[in-house]
Amino acid sequence: MIRVLIVEDEPLIAQAHREYLARIPGFTVAGVAHTGQDALRAVATAAHAGNPVELVLLDIGLPDTSGLDIAAALSVFHPSPDIIAVTSARELEVVRTAVARGIVLYLLKPFTFAALRDKLEHYVSYREALDGAGKAAGQHEIDRAMAALRTSDSRASSPKGIAPATLDRIVGFLREADEPCTAAQVGAGIGVSRVTAWRYLERLADDGALVRLTEYGRAGRPQVRYARRT
Repeated sequence: MIRVLIVEDEPLIAQAHREYLARIPGFTVAGVAHTGQDALRAVATAAHAGNPVELVLLDIGLPDTSGLDIAAALSVFHPSPDIIAVTSARELEVVRTAVARGIVLYLLKPFTFAALRDKLEHYVSYREALDGAGKAAGQHEIDRAMAALRTSDSRASSPKGIAPATLDRIVGFLREADEPCTAAQVGAGIGVSRVTAWRYLERLADDGALVRLTEYGRAGRPQVRYARRT
């Protein structure tokens, strides 16, 4: 099992990460840290106990420091954990710095369960290609490992008919909502049709990011409301 540390300052998002990982074979959550300093302590404690963290899901916008600085600090541990950035930061300079500081994969929020699973499956392929001690057998072995990180299933990260910008707006609307919302309310709130909103909401619910709450009235069809998973 690959031991994973979740570093995320928003408790609800951290819990969602935990639930997603529970659905993917081969991974186990070693801990959750809400600040950069907590993350460093968690990695140090795990290493001292002989159960080192092997992978960190790292948010960049932490309350006490930049996740990029935490990535640099983690590189001094032996063994040092691999890092996947899970963040809403889209600036190319941030991405370049992330690569320079050893972050192996970059996943933009919000994302579906399928997108995270896709990244983790490629990460497993990367680990398998470099499994074992000693030297690489040759250039082909090294190329295969690096290709596993570069390859991405666009259907998982951006499914057909799903626009990332619209997905962002829907997740943002539900984040600010005081109560669960219907597809009609979400559509009106972000300026799309009810059917379009329903399609995105259903996708998010299928991937586990949202929960469906069904209300049964006295007559007519039951009404479905959607809420962020808590």
